[in-house]
Amino acid sequence: MRKKQLLALLALTSLGFLSNAHADKYQDNRWYVAPFGTFLLQDGDRNSHSGWGGGMGFGKILNEHFNVELKGFYQGLQGANQNGNWDLTGGTADVQYFISRGVFSPYTVIGIGGMNSSHNGDSGAGFIGEAGAGFTYELHDNFLVRSDVRYRYNNNFNANLQPGTDEFHDMVVNLGFVIPLGPKPKAVAAEAPAIIPVAAPAPVVVADCSTLDGDNDGVNDCNDICPDTLPGVKVSIKGCWIVDVKFDNDKDNIKPQYFANLDNTAKVIKSHPELVIEIQGHTSKTGGLKHNMSLSERRAMAVKKYLVDGTHSANLTTRGYGWTQPIDSNDTEEGRANNRRVQLEVDGKPQQPLHGKEGN
Repeated sequence: MRKKQLLALLALTSLGFLSNAHADKYQDNRWYVAPFGTFLLQDGDRNSHSGWGGGMGFGKILNEHFNVELKGFYQGLQGANQNGNWDLTGGTADVQYFISRGVFSPYTVIGIGGMNSSHNGDSGAGFIGEAGAGFTYELHDNFLVRSDVRYRYNNNFNANLQPGTDEFHDMVVNLGFVIPLGPKPKAVAAEAPAIIPVAAPAPVVVADCSTLDGDNDGVNDCNDICPDTLPGVKVSIKGCWIVDVKFDNDKDNIKPQYFANLDNTAKVIKSHPELVIEIQGHTSKTGGLKHNMSLSERRAMAVKKYLVDGTHSANLTTRGYGWTQPIDSNDTEEGRANNRRVQLEVDGKPQQPLHGKEGN
């Protein structure tokens, strides 16, 4: 039964050493001394009682997970049934694997070495191998309590110290201290990541419409109610394309003085055949509304006929607005003359009357 318990302890220790050790950034790498006392629970093959002993270890901390240590020991067993006492003197080279480091630090350990066994005046040197598990508990930077339990295999190589066997399987319980030499290194504070200054976003500049002229017609975008005027055409103060054709009162015939202007307009339309253009006729506010609506339509048709003859464009439409959209006052003859006109609007967008210029 005791051998099964010892083998189970050996298996547990092996699992600890198969763990994936990752050791970096651990600062403590001091040497240390480790005195200890021992209780040896022998397997019964020595025909003796369990006994006590002690020893001393000398080791070094390698990194976060591993220590290496050399230790020597002496253990004595009182013989049973007049079999004589046993004196065991030896040493091992140990490797300790710490599962974690802290105030309480559990570890597993394996060790190999040699041991001289003396019994009834005879001595024999043999091999020993140990495996076990234990822990340390830090009371001070330079003082720790340590305890572990180990399975020990001992082979005395035909020394015949005990009739019937040269192999022994024992359990060793150690309790002692670890005294690191020198001051404990302080943990290095994690270096703060460099702060990269982030440039403040550039302020968004909102363009002032009074400084913009999207269609380059000379009228700023705040006042331009016809923002897509063709380049080079004459526009009103509201940015809309106007054809400088004025009519005599109650007439719809085009006077020869406007032919040159209409010829230039026809050239512009011919160079942009894709555009749909509304020819808008207007009147002054004299006479009846119905009569003026018809008159304004005839004026628009007259201009269309002239432009179609010069462009062959099918995208010209007409519309009469009568006196509903004046550009000047109808209270004076000069104002009424300005209102008897024709205007062109691209894509059929209706002309808006100039503010403050509506007829009464």
